[in-house]
Amino acid sequence: MRGDRRDEAEGLIGLARRVIELWALLGGAVLFGIAVMSTWSATSGFVFRRPFSGDFELVEMFVAISVFMFLPYCQLTGANVTADIFTARAGARTVALLELLSAMLALAFSLLLTWRMYLGLLDYQQYVETTTILRIPIWYAYVPALTSLVLLTAASLISIRDAVVQWRRSR
Repeated sequence: MRGDRRDEAEGLIGLARRVIELWALLGGAVLFGIAVMSTWSATSGFVFRRPFSGDFELVEMFVAISVFMFLPYCQLTGANVTADIFTARAGARTVALLELLSAMLALAFSLLLTWRMYLGLLDYQQYVETTTILRIPIWYAYVPALTSLVLLTAASLISIRDAVVQWRRSR
């Protein structure tokens, strides 16, 4: 019975890891789309004197979205900024404990951001504020950002699990 639970947990964790990786790849595609759109707008503005109206609004919105899309992957892979100078001479157990503490802090941070972003989404839906030129409702950007924060919460939980496993192995 215990082995079945472990296999099921590994399956869910593996699925979450794949979803997080795909989400980050999609974030990269969003950034690529921004680069193509910006290039097209600048080129058409220079050649035809007709840049794409509202391109800066789309850049602003989609860069914010893509940054959020990378957060879960950074947490999952340990690609966040670290101060290795403090752990260079530390033992494996100390490093594992510090990773556990940082994963717990990331979990708290992700839960706080998810809660506040959800409330912001509700406010923007209620008081429909739009971008100036393209008239895109601001709350549209909150949906992928909120999805990213939920995935960040999952990545933080996986990081906590991985740190506990690493801490136990370091005994």
